[in-house]
Amino acid sequence: MPESRPPFPPFSEESAALKVRGAEDAWNACDPGRVSLAYTPDSRWRNRAEFLVGRSEIVAFLTRKWARELDYRLIKELWAFTADRIAVRFAYEWHDDSGNWFRSYGNENWQFAENGLMKRRIASINDLPIDEGQRLYHWPRLAPRPSDHPGLSDLGL
Repeated sequence: MPESRPPFPPFSEESAALKVRGAEDAWNACDPGRVSLAYTPDSRWRNRAEFLVGRSEIVAFLTRKWARELDYRLIKELWAFTADRIAVRFAYEWHDDSGNWFRSYGNENWQFAENGLMKRRIASINDLPIDEGQRLYHWPRLAPRPSDHPGLSDLGL
């Protein structure tokens, strides 16, 4: 049986929002193998200035990312969608191994195959140093964002 990941294109506003929240929950678990399964085996990525092709490169990238970006917590928000594409804005908080905190802001453009797996991801990201007291994300690490936790728009981000 071929791999698949609902919801499938063509997307409605509701199904696109479900896809975004599913991605947010998976990335907050910080499990590179789990996250990679949402992408086609030959998925193509641009993340900042890195260009990746395929799940093994995605796993290696995410392993490096989460070894460097500690106490990672992410919020994604649907920006726009078409039949097989979704645009997302996001912000995540993390610190480095010296205890310096950052909030990273960005946008992603996603394109999906018919089976609901992402075949293309283009991400642009900027990092803002913050003081620990400026953090806005306080739910338990490696857990989904609680349903009552504010989203990006609610937080003014």
